[in-house]
Amino acid sequence: MTNHPLWSDDYWPLVMQLFLRRPVGVKPVYARATVDLALRLHIPPEFIYEQMFRLRLRNTPQTERLWQRYSDRRQLRRDIAVLQRMEGLGSGGAFYEGVTVSETWETDFRPIAGMDGLQSVALVMMLDLYFRLTPITMVAATPEVRAMARLLRVDIDLVLLVMACFRHADPYLAHAAPEAPAALIDASMSVWRCYGNDDPIRLSAFAAQLHDYFK
Repeated sequence: MTNHPLWSDDYWPLVMQLFLRRPVGVKPVYARATVDLALRLHIPPEFIYEQMFRLRLRNTPQTERLWQRYSDRRQLRRDIAVLQRMEGLGSGGAFYEGVTVSETWETDFRPIAGMDGLQSVALVMMLDLYFRLTPITMVAATPEVRAMARLLRVDIDLVLLVMACFRHADPYLAHAAPEAPAALIDASMSVWRCYGNDDPIRLSAFAAQLHDYFK
C-alpha cells in the first residue's frame, strides 16, 4: 500500500503524535490508537502503520524534515491544534468536500446496532475460536471460552450466544437459529460469509493481530 486517495501530508503531525506515544515507536497495525486514527481519517490502519514505519526509517528528505520540525514538541502541538480546528476532520464534512468517503473496513470497528458497543471485530475473534473448538466444548467451563470473554470484556453468555449463531451459519451443522437479537444474527452471518469459508490461516492471522486492539 504505497498511497491512499484520502491521504494528505497535512496528516503527518497526527501520525507523528501516534508514533511518539509511549512506548515511542511504530504501534501495532490494530492497536486501538492506530485504529482510532485510521477511523478518524477514513484511511486503513495498514496505511497508518506504513507511515509510522517511514517515520522510523527517516530515510527520505521528507521524513527528515518532519523530525527536524517536530523536535520541538510545542510545534507539533500547534500543528495538531490547527488540524483539529479544520471543520469536518474525520467526519465527512467540509474537510472532505468533493471527496467520496465510502466506508468499507471501518464497519468492522463500528458498534453493531443495539448490541451495547459490540463490534464485528469481536465476532471475528470469536469465529477464530469457533474453528478451534468442537460443539461439545462451546460451554462456559471451557478455559478458551472464558479467556475470550475476558479479552473482549463481555459476558460469557454472549460468547456462547455468538457460538450458537455460528453453528446456525455453519453449513456442516445447520443448527436452527438461536434466540438472539436479529442484529447479532445478521452480524454473525456477515462475519461468517466474509471469513467462514476463507483460508483459516488468514482468519487466524487477522485474529492474532486483533489481540492488540482488545488489550
